[in-house]
Amino acid sequence: MGMWSIGAGALGAAALALVLANTDIFLSKPLQATLEYLEEIDLKTLEKEPRTFKAKELWEKNGAVIMAVRRPGCFLCREEAADLSSLKPKLDELGVPLYAVVKEQIRTEVKDFQPYFKGEIFLDEKKKFYGPQRRKMMFMGFVRLGVWNNFFRARNGGFSGNLEGEGFILGGVFVVGSGKQGILLEHREKEFGDKVNPVSVLEAARKIKPQTSASEKK
Repeated sequence: MGMWSIGAGALGAAALALVLANTDIFLSKPLQATLEYLEEIDLKTLEKEPRTFKAKELWEKNGAVIMAVRRPGCFLCREEAADLSSLKPKLDELGVPLYAVVKEQIRTEVKDFQPYFKGEIFLDEKKKFYGPQRRKMMFMGFVRLGVWNNFFRARNGGFSGNLEGEGFILGGVFVVGSGKQGILLEHREKEFGDKVNPVSVLEAARKIKPQTSASEKK
């Protein structure tokens, strides 16, 4: 009876752990970014002679849609990149650019990501776009049913990837208005493969009011 009791207790504890892992109780809550925080982020171009600039250059005139990529080689990230890229024709009509930031540049990872993403990509070495409070999902992610659903969805969509690079710091998507218009949409990945809704991105992009230069006002 003693061994049976221990075994039953262990199974009960495992079942409880599995249930709790599939709730949002233990997920770290994202701290919302402010426009002032995003504006001062240093980004680098990916050229042979990189240029460092403030992130506000990306949206100052026409706003922007920006993907903070968790890991370029991740097939779930590639799926989301392809979804956002499908909006590019409509974003072009609105005059709103599409960008991505990555937190590291390893071998050909960014180059291999580019077929899935139809915008410019920049390096965020200090991982500021993943803040103000960086959130990680570790191995708990692999017992979440939502993550497995996301895995199967992306695989069935024909996406594949690799295990290169850091992939635990969660990413997100921002739609930022021009000038001081502010952050119109902020989607924070809560688990691996938690994609932004493309319809929401487009709705937010339509709210962007491009800056008018002095010469155009005359």
